[in-house]
Amino acid sequence: MTTPPPKRVAVRGPRATAARPAQVTRRLTDEDAVGALLVRSLVRAQLRLAVRTGLLLVLSLGTLPLLFAVVPATRTVHVAGLPLPWLLLGVLVYPMLALVGRAYVRAAERNEADFLELAGDG
Repeated sequence: MTTPPPKRVAVRGPRATAARPAQVTRRLTDEDAVGALLVRSLVRAQLRLAVRTGLLLVLSLGTLPLLFAVVPATRTVHVAGLPLPWLLLGVLVYPMLALVGRAYVRAAERNEADFLELAGDG
């Protein structure tokens, strides 16, 4: 006689910290115009941060191919045995993306912490 397989159980992490800003936001928008103003200011701050970060990436990474097209001498330069375009576009881009991403997340979290402080839950 075989025993039935054990019942499946979904394992989930604690959601207390993730749900908190949404609860504060819901309470603020339901209460008064000041709460709505605070929420709009958070959204604007996050949008400004996203636009600035996007512009930084477009200006820094987007201009590299343009540089190689306009200044042909940069295509023939070799660093550590690798052509400069390969080194910049194939190797050094990823650490830059990681650093910009980390800075973006930290700034976004700081915006949210400032919002919670202003909302009275900080």
